[in-house]
Amino acid sequence: MTDKSFWQNKRITVTGGAGFLGSVVAEKLRQRGAEDIFVPRKRDYDLVDPAAIQRMLDDGQPDIILHLAAQVGGIGFNQGRPAQIFYDNIMMGVPLLHKAYERGVDKFVAFGTICSYPKFAPVPFKEEDFWDGYPEETNAPYGLAKKMLLVQAQAYRQEYGYNAIVLLPVNLYGPGDNFNLQSSHVIPALIRKFTTAQENGDKEVHLWGDGSPTREFLYVDDAAEGILLGAENYNGDEPVNLGSGQEISIKDLAETIGRLTGYEGEFVWDTSRPNGQPRRMLDVSRAKEYFGFEAQMTFEEGLRRTIEWFRENREEIEAREREAQPNA
Repeated sequence: MTDKSFWQNKRITVTGGAGFLGSVVAEKLRQRGAEDIFVPRKRDYDLVDPAAIQRMLDDGQPDIILHLAAQVGGIGFNQGRPAQIFYDNIMMGVPLLHKAYERGVDKFVAFGTICSYPKFAPVPFKEEDFWDGYPEETNAPYGLAKKMLLVQAQAYRQEYGYNAIVLLPVNLYGPGDNFNLQSSHVIPALIRKFTTAQENGDKEVHLWGDGSPTREFLYVDDAAEGILLGAENYNGDEPVNLGSGQEISIKDLAETIGRLTGYEGEFVWDTSRPNGQPRRMLDVSRAKEYFGFEAQMTFEEGLRRTIEWFRENREEIEAREREAQPNA
């Protein structure tokens, strides 16, 4: 249940607050009556630098930190930058939580990842299975870096009584997602590929893997609501899954997005490319029990809204990509 009084007269820092998820979290905070929301931008506070963390805390003076910032992408991005992804996520998280404790920040909410689960965790993934194996290889550097936040949060709670909680989301999607094919996750990548193919009249679209892996997805507004409900109502040491509790194969996902975008060509699966983790689906009962969270958005409606947003914002997206090119 939402507790708007929780946010009154509190200073809140949202790392990653200008990004895909963070901007929705910041808006929901304003709707809850929060008036002092500090959103550090990377150009001003590169949180990989401990000195930038110090400056951010000096400037924001937070009572609560919602740590959403991350360095992450799809399978190709993760394969190409494993060292950078590991280092950046460790350095953005571990020193920040430590300094938050030292400064007496009342509560630290860490946003983890489903990539931390073992590659062959029983489905649906239950939080008690979190340590029963090594993560899927293409996601391991990211998943393990984020997993250390749970170790740290539990250790600081045990030794110092510090109130840090860890939430574990499935793959997010929705309006405002990253549609850059070099770094995007599967839903925005498929939306862009099929939209482009439909407009160009292409007869086939090439896709990674064989389509057999399954995934679960959470609409960005639902994820933001889960974060805030957890911040308001949960003060425990156990990690908590955030998801929709619905599983879909990549093949069925591609066919659904193809249909919704109007693409009528062939699907060509490149089995030389990695599939990633075989199955992903969460047991979401703990989130409902501990702080009353249940996803509200139906999957097809969420996809429709995401496709519509991409089409409406495509020119701006492409212009930003051109500007970011080294020789632009």
